Amino acid sequence: MEGTSANEQLFDHLVRCETRIYNALAEGLKAEHGIGAAQFEFLQYLGRHPQSRVADLAVNFAVGIGATSKGVDRLEARGWVRRVPNPEDRRSSLVELTPAGRELTEAMEKTFRNQLDVLIGSVVGEDRAAGVIAVLAELRGALEERGVGLPAG
Repeated sequence: MEGTSANEQLFDHLVRCETRIYNALAEGLKAEHGIGAAQFEFLQYLGRHPQSRVADLAVNFAVGIGATSKGVDRLEARGWVRRVPNPEDRRSSLVELTPAGRELTEAMEKTFRNQLDVLIGSVVGEDRAAGVIAVLAELRGALEERGVGLPAG
């Protein structure tokens, strides 16, 4: 890309790759399991962080509390998560996977990993992945430390 800086090129590649990978994952998860990537990410997070608050999900995904709460409502309506009282703060509740949610998450994780192997692993490979991960983790850490890109509400 003649005439553009390295940062502009990096930005362009990051955005285009993220969009294509995310869309492909979302399509595959929807086709195989009937729900999209955003709902899967919530389920996966709750599987790894049992009894999280809605606020924890919002912070992790850099999404507003209102949108996060609606997402949890949809998962709860389908029987995949439940809200339980927070013993440390009666004003909030904790969200946890139900057995059906755990089963769905495990099945979706297999699909997710297989798709990642095809979409990313087949191109980047194990030998180069560690270097890419290190650079992106450093960039993400710096952005998070400075509070860059957090939702306004």
